[in-house]
Order: sequence, then C-alpha cells, then structure tokens
Amino acid sequence: MNGFAGHVWVLSLVAAVCSLIMVRLLAVRRTAGSSLTGAVVLTLAVAAIPAVRGEPPHYVAGVALTAGGVVAVVWATGRSRRRRSARRSALAEYEAGTAAVPLFAALAERDRLAAELHDVAAHRLTGIVVAAGAALRLADRERTGDALRHADEAGREAVRELERLTELDATAAGFTEVDALAAAHAVDYRRTVDEAPAGSTEATYRVVREALTNAARYAEGATVRVRIDPTDDRDQPVRAGGDHLFVVTVTDDGGTAVEPGLGTGRGLAGLAVTVTATGGTFRAGPHGEGAGWRVRASLPAGTVLPLRRWPRWRGTAALDYALVALAIALSLGASLLSADVPAPFGGLLPALVTVVLSGLHAVPLAWRSRAPGRALAAVLSALLLWWTCDRTGWTQPPVSDIFLVYGWVELTLVHSVGLRLPWRRGLFAPLAVAAVGGLALASGSGITGSRTVAWAVLAGVLVLPALAVWSWGRRTARRHERLWAADTRRRVLLDGEADAAVSAQRLLFAAGLRDTALRHARAVVAAAEEGDLRAVREEARAGLTALRDLLSGLRAGDDADGAPPPTVSGITALAARHGAVVRYVGARRPLPAAVEVFAYRTASALMAVGVTLTVRTLPDGMEVSGPAPAVPGVERRLRALTDAAGGTLSTTDRGAVRVWLPEAFPWRSE
Repeated sequence: MNGFAGHVWVLSLVAAVCSLIMVRLLAVRRTAGSSLTGAVVLTLAVAAIPAVRGEPPHYVAGVALTAGGVVAVVWATGRSRRRRSARRSALAEYEAGTAAVPLFAALAERDRLAAELHDVAAHRLTGIVVAAGAALRLADRERTGDALRHADEAGREAVRELERLTELDATAAGFTEVDALAAAHAVDYRRTVDEAPAGSTEATYRVVREALTNAARYAEGATVRVRIDPTDDRDQPVRAGGDHLFVVTVTDDGGTAVEPGLGTGRGLAGLAVTVTATGGTFRAGPHGEGAGWRVRASLPAGTVLPLRRWPRWRGTAALDYALVALAIALSLGASLLSADVPAPFGGLLPALVTVVLSGLHAVPLAWRSRAPGRALAAVLSALLLWWTCDRTGWTQPPVSDIFLVYGWVELTLVHSVGLRLPWRRGLFAPLAVAAVGGLALASGSGITGSRTVAWAVLAGVLVLPALAVWSWGRRTARRHERLWAADTRRRVLLDGEADAAVSAQRLLFAAGLRDTALRHARAVVAAAEEGDLRAVREEARAGLTALRDLLSGLRAGDDADGAPPPTVSGITALAARHGAVVRYVGARRPLPAAVEVFAYRTASALMAVGVTLTVRTLPDGMEVSGPAPAVPGVERRLRALTDAAGGTLSTTDRGAVRVWLPEAFPWRSE
C-alpha cells in the first residue's frame, strides 16, 4: 500500500512539473490572453482534484491558492522571457539595418530640398515671367517700370531663398507669413483661425503659395479668393485620433494662361503629400460651370492625445502582480492546507487579522518596479504591525515564523531598491530590513535570555544577506546603465553618419543649384538692374526650365535598393514604397532601438496603398495608428507583435487601430 501511495505521489509530482512547463511554454509562445486562460484552467484543474476526492473546503481553497501563486509566477516569468526574446530580435534587426540609415537620410533630405526648390523658385520665377510678359505685351512705360522693380525685388528674394535651401535648420511658416503672402498678391483674403500646429501652418502656407502661383500662371485677370475657416459641414469636426480640422480654400473664377510651359508638373502632387502627411485631406480641380479652379485642404487645428493605460497584467509589471499572488498563496494557502484549520488561526478575530496582515505584507510587491522604496516601507510597516498584534496574542502563526518563511518579500524589495534608487538613498533598505527582521526573529518563543541582545545579534546576521541582495541590485543597475550608455554612443555615431550623408547631399544639391536656377535668378537681378525687361523674362523662363530639368533628374534617382532601416525615420521610406503617407506628431527624440523597431514593424503591418498612418512620440513611448487591416491574419500578427513588445492594441469605433509601444527603461528589471 505504501508503495502504491509512493507511486501516486511521484506521478502527481511529474504531472505538476509538466503542467508548469506547459504554462511556461504558453506564456513564451502565446499572447497574454490565451496563455493566461491556460494558466487559469490549469489552476482550476489542480483545485478540482482534492474537491473530487472529498477533501475539506479549506484544503481545496489552500490547494487553489498555492497552485495559483506558483502558476502566476511561472506565467509571469514566461511573459518576461517572451518580451526579452522580442527585444533581442528587435535589436538584432536594428543592428543589421543601421547600415542603410545614412543612405535613406540622404534620400529624405534630397526629397525635402526638391520640394523646397519647387515651392520657392517656381513661385518667384513664375511671378517674374507673368509680370514681364504682361508689360512687354502692353508696351507701357509705367507698367515696364513696375515689372522691372518687381523682377529686381522678387529676383533678389529668390536668390536669398535658394541660398538658404542648404541651411541646416528651417523655420516653419506660420499664419503671419500666410497673411503677408496674401497681401503681396492683393487677393480677396479672410482668415478666422488663430492657432494651429506648426505642421498645419506650414502646409497652409504651401497650399496658398502654390495655388496663387498656379492662378498667376493659368488664370490671369481672375478674381482669387483665399479662405481659412473652421471646419465646414463637409468635414467632421473631430476625426479619429482627436484631430480638430480647419479648411483652407483658394478659388479663382477662371482666366487666361499667361505662357505655356511654366509649370513643373509636381506642385499639386507634392501638396497632396504634404497635406495628407499632417493628417488632413486635399482636393484640387475645376468648380462651378465656368473655367474656375478650386484648391481645398482640410488640416488639423489641434490634437488631443487619446487616453491610455499601462498594460499592468500584460506588461512589464506582470511579474510584480504575480509575486503578490505568490506571497498571499504561500501565507494563507499553506495555513489552509494544515489539517488543524481553523485551529492555527485561533478564532474569527485572529483569522481576520491574519488575513489582513498577510495582504498588507504582500500587496506592496505590486509597487516593486515603480516605487520600491515606498513598497519596502509598507512591507516593513506591515511586519511591525504584525509584531504588535503578535505581542497581544491576536495572530497565529507568530511573526517570527512569518519572517522566516516569507522574508523573501523583503529581500525582493531590497533588490529592487538597489536596482532603481541611487545608492545614497537605497542603502537604508538592507539596514532597515535587518533591524525589523531581527526584531521579528527575536520575538520568537525559542529565544532565551535578553531579547535586546538577541535582536542586536540577529540584526547583525541579517545585514549580510540583505547587503548582498542590495549589492546584486546595484550591479544589475550598473550593467543596465553601461548597456544604455553603449546604445547611446551607437546612436550618436549613427546620427553623425546620417548627418554627414545629409551634408554631402546638400553639397551636391548646392552645386547643381548654382549651375541652374540660382544662376538664372542672379541673371534676372542683373537684367533688372540694367533695365532689360526682355532679358528678365528670358532668364526667368530659362530658370523655370532649368528647375524642371533639375527636379526631373532628382526624381529619376528616387528609388533606393534594399529595405529601409527599421527605425522611426525609415517608416517614411517604407510608406513611399507602399503609396501610403506617414504623419508624425510630437517632438522627435531618441528612443531605445527596440522601440523604434517595434514601431517600424507595426507601421509595416498597417501599411497599405493610400492609407495615412500617424506616428506619435509620447513621453513614455510611441503610438502608431491607422486604418484596421482588412486581412484577419494581419491583425493577429499585429496583436502578437504588440503583446511581445509589452504594449497595448485598441480599436476605435471609426475602424482605426491604435498601438501603444511603451519605452523600456534601462533600470527596469524583468
């Protein structure tokens, strides 16, 4: 019979180990929801075994609590392993793709310079051609003088703007610049919007400038109206993501084309990309029954960041909550497994006090990663309260036994203090644990003689393991800091390489610019000073032709071999290949490499032709949002990616998907 019981015990042990291995594998290979479901089912199955065998309810509850605590820790450590594996994979992808960062930085700078070149030079030179052509046709002395003065002023401004194209910093145009632009063209102008993000005001300026340039080219003599008003009835006042919109409309009632061949064929397409990148919409085309033309852009007037919550049980804090469950399970669960229950509790009041104190001693573990100092103070306060209740005879088991069995709670928090707090502030932790732990042990029934002397001796003994655990946390923190510093150095070097590539691109661009549009712009100024209006027109036309050729040459080299780098900046190049648009919100700042890779992967999963993605830089990570993928398999992969990154995925009632990717801090231990 004893042999049979021994076999049953061995089989039960093997089954328990196999079950825990299965929970671990689920946590590593599956998302939080599915793996947690498996863990809960296993815990209930374990608790059902003694229930089926007819064990007392307190025994069944003890089994459930103990199994739940152990399973929770195994599940949480598996979740940590899943996140670490995902982070290592992201870092490997980052290291493999960083070689392409300088190339794509240079390509992005080339595209920026090309857009600026079109907007600046085409606008100025077109105005000169239009004014000079009208004066030459009318052959009026006063009109000729006005055209020469305009050519001199506009030509000099064009030279200054073209020379500024290679500068490092560019200030975004605001509504003041839009007002000045409208005044310079003497159009019918009205603006009832006072404030908007810098990206929206810059896009407004570009829309108005391009529309006025096109009106001068193709609708001479037309009445031009410019309106910047709050959202009208054709747009929703609030869009997905919390964007409030305003509308920019430029219309003309039709006119005659001044001269053929002045355009570059890039203006409206470039505007559509610019406006869409801000999160707005763009339309251009004829309106009414006449020959008039309308350009209309809806742009964000402000952004309200969506509410967000930290993924407690799915994120990096999952292990903290699992430790709470383990501490409660081992304290209450072990007591409930005793055959003498409820005798160990000694009655209703002691039982209630014991349950409350067990919770007070365990719950602060949930603050282990966020506020370890406060958590340790709370745990030690609970231990002192337990000691006080023990002295009055209200609790069983005694506080000395509690500290012997569950002192790992204090040591866990001492490690977290060493990991998270500066050493001058954290050194109190091992000393405080030694003092309070020595007091708890000295109150035990086995102590004879002076308890004060026993407290001093026991506190001195406890200092050694407490200091060792605290030093372990400090060493881990220093290792994290070294890794963080090394990552920062790599990013600085990479940024330097990207800046060098951008500078080289500017030098090449400047060389081509000096030989084309800039040379003709200077020639326009020289001809205006000499009073040769015909030469002014010819040089301005030649400048526009050179501009068109230069832009065509730039577009011919737009394609780059290889995949874009897996960074936040690389999302732009990826979107260009998919025919999508990326809108960046928030101040750009350096982020951990893994977070950048996760953001790139998320954007890649959401990428589709014609969609607009929003990438927000937040104080605690990044958010990538866009239309929900139409293919179910893509959404499943996206959920798995978000889960492995420790983030959250949510959907809105407008059919959008929002993915939050928290920043992994170097001092957070998993």
